[in-house]
Formats: sequence, structure tokens, C-alpha cells
Amino acid sequence: MIDIIGTLMTTRLQDFCRSHEPWLLDLIDALVAIESPTDDKAAVDRCGATLAGRLEQMGGRVTRVASQTSGDHLVARFGAGARQVLLLGHFDTVWPIGQLARMPIRREGDRLHGPGVLDMKAGIALGMLATRAVLELTPPEDASIVMLWTTDEETGSHTSRALIETEAAASTAVLVLEPALAGGALKTSRKGCGQYELVVHGVSAHAGVDPRKGVNAIREVAHQVLAVDAIRDLERGISVNVGLVSGGSRPNVVPDYAAATVDVRAATMADADEVDRSMRALRAVTPGAKLEVSGGFNRPPMERSGGVARLFGLARDVAAELGFVLGEGGTGGGSDGNFTSALGIPTLDGLGALGDGAHALHEHIELGALVSRAALIAGLVARLSRAAA
Repeated sequence: MIDIIGTLMTTRLQDFCRSHEPWLLDLIDALVAIESPTDDKAAVDRCGATLAGRLEQMGGRVTRVASQTSGDHLVARFGAGARQVLLLGHFDTVWPIGQLARMPIRREGDRLHGPGVLDMKAGIALGMLATRAVLELTPPEDASIVMLWTTDEETGSHTSRALIETEAAASTAVLVLEPALAGGALKTSRKGCGQYELVVHGVSAHAGVDPRKGVNAIREVAHQVLAVDAIRDLERGISVNVGLVSGGSRPNVVPDYAAATVDVRAATMADADEVDRSMRALRAVTPGAKLEVSGGFNRPPMERSGGVARLFGLARDVAAELGFVLGEGGTGGGSDGNFTSALGIPTLDGLGALGDGAHALHEHIELGALVSRAALIAGLVARLSRAAA
């Protein structure tokens, strides 16, 4: 079914994106060239300054939301309508300063390589080109387009979560510009993510002279590792992984301290609650040992709700007008879309670049898919900005 945007308008949006592809590539290069590891505020803010300047050149009203412990987040507003469509992403990366020397920006055939190019600086650039196309060809009269680019997604979004939820609550839909799934499919579900810390306190003693006086904390942690592993249920999408274990001081000392860090994932909120109850129900089994359990889920699951399904349907219609079939799927990784979806706001994730190697040395994007991806985003934004409130 052709809506009020129509195939003709979608084609015009695609033509605009194609004619401005050099602008897009220049922006991607500029962002990737400024290294922005999450834990280096000065570096992230340098990248943010360049990004803010580009947004202002587009006519955006840019607000820098200061943070003492991370880079400053950026909010850019276009248009003045009461309703808003939110484009969401982050410009912090997992790569340290100096990674560009080991992973230089380079083109190899249809691929552009560089640290952070896929996750997710190319996605930010795609959202910006799509917004330019909409503003020039079909500017919304009763809606605004808002971009929120954050700086601590890679470490849990602790300083940006409240801002994300505030902007999402004021939006009719949220489009997350994280990388696409294989083949360009969008993400309509994500597992919730969490982390727990298990700490065991035992009693130290000489391992040879007085072993009976000791309470071995490492032995107790071993029991807990097995208990935690029993919580896992991969058929239901519940994954539990003890990824770090530490403890002890010397081989000849009964250890009085041990700890384990546990990563947990769940596909639904009901399952996340069940995992949380199971983790907090753990009890020490070694006489004299004391167990402390802390942590929890820091990203709720992004479930495929009716609103998400309808939003994907709009994106699928735009893709059909552009001449390709758009797929959907889920992933075990989390994003800031988990927060917005949990509020009940229709959220579509994975609208960013196609490629491979996020967080890996072969990180790259597919250049040939950029124009169609930008046009997809533009067509979706255009439809959403005209949809009835």
C-alpha cells in the first residue's frame, strides 16, 4: 500500500542521498578520524565538537548536555512541531587512543575500514544525511526531528540513560542507528543485559599447618559457579556466563576472599525477573563462608511489541518502494534502544550501516549499501513525521 509519502517521494529522497554521497563519506571520515574512547572525556568531547559543528551547519539547534564523568552528550533539534521523531545513537567507541595507527582509515574494494566506523559513526552520518533529505524535500510542519548522540553507551549509558528516557518519552517513535544485522535486517528485539558480582568471605589459615581452621573462599566460589550455570536456559534465551573469577593470595594460604563476575542475558522482562530472583536466592554451601550478591540488569529486554511490529511494517514498505526486501531479527547484545522500548515507545534498531567486525580489528562498513540505507531512514522519518499523533 502506498501512503501519503508515495513511491515518488521515496525515490526523490533516494536521489537526494545519492547526490550527497560525497558529503556522507566526508562526514564518516571526519568522525572516525577523531578517536573517542568512552573513558577519555577530552577525546570524546573533541569528536563531539566536530559533530556539533556539522549539526549546526545543517540548521540544528544543538544543546550540549554536560557530564563530569563522560563526554558531553549532544541533542540536536530540527523543526518546531510538538510531536517528535527521535534518532538515537552514540559516538563513543571501545577503541583506545592510538588505535588509528593500527587500524588506519582505508578503503578496500567496497569496504571502508576504521575504528568505530561500524559501531557506530557511520550510523550517525546516515541519520544526518537522511534528515537533510527530509528537511529539504518534505519538511514536516507539525513535527520535529530530534537527534540524541550520547557518549557512554559502550560502558552502560550510566550518565545518558535519564536523558535518553526523557527524549524517548516525548517521541512517537525511536530510530536507533546501531549497525544492521547480517544482510541489512533490522533489530526488532534485543536481550536484556545485566551483571552480578559474587563475593565470598572465608577464613584464612596456613594450608599445611592449620588447614582445618580455614574456610576456603575459592572452594565456595566454585560451588557458586555451578549453581549460577544451572540458571542458564538457552532454549528460552537465558544466557548466564561466569566471565571473571579471582581470589586467594598465596598457594600455602587458605583463601579468605574470592569473587566472580557474571554476565546475564534474557529475552523477556519476565525471564529477567526470574534470573534476578535466582541470583539473589544463592546461598553459601560451605560452613563458615559468607556470600554477598550484588548487581542486576542494567538494560531491560527490547521485546517485539505490537508498536515495534507496526514500525517495522512502515520500514518494510519504504524498503519495498526502494526496490529491496527488508528483514528483521533479534540479537543478544543490548543498546540504548532497550531503554526506549521498555518505556513502551515504538523502537526500531539496527538502522545503521551494513558491515562486520564491531569491536574487532576487521571493523568495516559496506560502501555500496550507504545510499539505500540513508534513503530507508529518510523515508521512514518522513512517514513518521506526518503520521497522526
